[in-house]
Amino acid sequence: MSPAVRTSRSLVWAGVMVFVVAVGLVLLMVVRPSAASPAGSGAAGAVPAEGSADVGFARDMSVHHQQAVEMAFLVRDRTDDEDVRRLAYDIINTQANQRGMMLGWLESWDRPKSSDRPPMEWMGHPVTPSDGSLMPGMATDTELDRLRAADGKDAEVLFLRLMTVHHRAGADMARAAAGAAGTDEIRSLAAGMARAQESEISLMADMLKARGAQP
Repeated sequence: MSPAVRTSRSLVWAGVMVFVVAVGLVLLMVVRPSAASPAGSGAAGAVPAEGSADVGFARDMSVHHQQAVEMAFLVRDRTDDEDVRRLAYDIINTQANQRGMMLGWLESWDRPKSSDRPPMEWMGHPVTPSDGSLMPGMATDTELDRLRAADGKDAEVLFLRLMTVHHRAGADMARAAAGAAGTDEIRSLAAGMARAQESEISLMADMLKARGAQP
């Protein structure tokens, strides 16, 4: 089976898993008091506003995570190195699951999963996408094409470098949400994301060093 077919099937699988998680979360919130309310009261007024950090973070980080999962699938099919493949699997599983949670919350809050507003506007510094990079840390279309064309050690090093930059920006966004969000769900998830991505940044620095490369 060609790498392209494997990647396509893997992306379909990830999409199905994200959908299942999101639907499960929505159903859970329908039969229980609203988790969007800090007090769990389910009051309509407790739903985060469209311009809130909660909604903005859930929406933007879902996009950020989607690209991380895509890059992890790409490198998984371009190397036999077990350490890199293990890291890729961790990123795929963790970030696809988190993305499903955030999409589920947006659904339960009756907020759109996409917006015409500039990314990161909720942080006070909206950004303008460039060459397919929608937010800081995201790889450009050119960089993704390079990753698709690479294999072996070259693919490993490029992936680790791109993902390090990706994680740094993701951790910054997560810390901002942890401090500004109004719901316990987003504050807790964002704080956990920041810690986990900082840990993986350190791991990737060691992996790059082992391959004679720098972040």
